[in-house]
Amino acid sequence: MNEQPSSLRLFLALWPDDTVRAQLRAARDAWTWPRGATPVHTDKLHLTLHFLGSVAAERLPELRAGLLHLPMTPFDLRLGRPESWHGGIAVLAPLEEPPALLALHAELAQALAALGMAPERRPYRPHVTMARRADGVALPAQDPVIDWHVDRYALVESRPDAGYIVLHDDA
Repeated sequence: MNEQPSSLRLFLALWPDDTVRAQLRAARDAWTWPRGATPVHTDKLHLTLHFLGSVAAERLPELRAGLLHLPMTPFDLRLGRPESWHGGIAVLAPLEEPPALLALHAELAQALAALGMAPERRPYRPHVTMARRADGVALPAQDPVIDWHVDRYALVESRPDAGYIVLHDDA
């Protein structure tokens, strides 16, 4: 018998289509990773909007209703700035942060607050994580620019046994 978990580890993200995912994979694979680095698996490449953490499974319908039907202005995101962050996190950041991305992030934060959930207090730094444990990575001068037309976002579950599962996207 397969029981449903009592809690789900959730996040909201920009989830790339196959074309953008292939470009992200090519960019990741072009980097020279130090020994011990763990490049992010291709099917896990995404840009997080909000990490929700562990949420009671019975709240899922409420979250879908409260988070996934906000009006969204489509925008173009240009990724291409490689960065190495504290803790060995290697990321690909936007060349600039589109106002529509920042507005979407803020609107979702308000929706989370209305649902009684506290959004993260850290300043938002949009990025796609390319690898972990990548201390000492030699960053390319600049990755090829990846143009991503964003017209939806997704509610995603992180499962230790199954990776990331898109529960709903706002298509």
